Amino acid sequence: MPPSDFKPHSGRYLSFAEREEIAILRAYGYGIREIAQRLRRAPSTISRELRRNAATRGGRLVYRAVIAQWHRDRRAVRPKAAKLAANHRLRSYVQDRLAGLIRTPDGRPVAGPATAPWNGRNRGRRQDRRWANSWSPEQIANRLRAEFPDDGSMRISHEAIYQALFIQGRGALKRELVACLRTGRALRVPRARARRRGDGMVTPEVMISARPAEVDDRAVPGHWEGDLIIGLNRSAIGTLVERTTRFTMLLHLPRMAGYGVEPRMKNGPALAGYGAEAVRDAIASTIITLPEQLRQSLTWDRGKEMAQHAQLRIGTGIQIYFADPYSPWQRGTNENTNGLLRQYFPKGTDLTRWSRDELEAVAAALNGRPRKTLGWKTPAETLDEHLRSLHQAGVATTG
Repeated sequence: MPPSDFKPHSGRYLSFAEREEIAILRAYGYGIREIAQRLRRAPSTISRELRRNAATRGGRLVYRAVIAQWHRDRRAVRPKAAKLAANHRLRSYVQDRLAGLIRTPDGRPVAGPATAPWNGRNRGRRQDRRWANSWSPEQIANRLRAEFPDDGSMRISHEAIYQALFIQGRGALKRELVACLRTGRALRVPRARARRRGDGMVTPEVMISARPAEVDDRAVPGHWEGDLIIGLNRSAIGTLVERTTRFTMLLHLPRMAGYGVEPRMKNGPALAGYGAEAVRDAIASTIITLPEQLRQSLTWDRGKEMAQHAQLRIGTGIQIYFADPYSPWQRGTNENTNGLLRQYFPKGTDLTRWSRDELEAVAAALNGRPRKTLGWKTPAETLDEHLRSLHQAGVATTG
């Protein structure tokens, strides 16, 4: 063991001088919060230090600065053997719950479908996958506490299991066992990268918090919610749903010329059909057919297909708002409608097969269904009633 380093640290961790101060104050009978206040540390830091680094004398814990520093140095030695690599019993438990065979009620193993050998890449979302117990790491970690309440060696965090799967060189679990995770993801996406979004187009003026209060109570028609439903081979259909009447309109987004033939160009046009220009033109050509009173606002998610929302607002007069990140409930009407549309456009199918007329037929079928929330009227009937009331109000004002 190398000699202890008693030099002052950066301040993130307790230094030897602070440990000496803790030992003295503890000997004088000071409580944890009083010690924390004197050292300007969090009470949890002091509590954890006294619990983890105290010495055992005569069956009781006695805190000594030198002993505590020795415990700190011992834990700081690297490299450390991973817990799964050092504990064969724990490793067997984790591996069986993660990748063990599925069995019939009488105990016979079920092989499941034949799968291609693991090649180290992310597996396709829509192909046969290996059948296994497939407990999640979090389920395994918490089940250990229930099955081995008195065995401290049978403990591991779900993060340690993930690291054993995703980090090369941990050596405890085979990398191909990532195929048994529910996502089947072979590469871990860092949280910071997953949450990094190109939201330069979204400013405070177009956030949902700036939307008029009348939109929330659904009393006034003309406020819409929109989104895309995505299909196979980068195909898409746009959806517009009116909040008050639940009236639905579908946007035809065909692929542009050259898709699949010309090489992809950086910052070039989105040939798949749902780029910013294509979506802007589709929304404009669809919503401009409505009376001006029914073109009040449109709430969309933060997809880049709405990067030209300013031009859309100028061309149609409709106000554009964006929902908060990871908040689909703020567009609940549209999300529920997209779920209904999946009856006609299932996931994993090519959505470019359908023409504009076929999309209009599906929208008409949806608008012709009676809805409980509308008192068993159809969206088409409810929208027609609103249009009639608007027309009568206009006639009365003119007269």
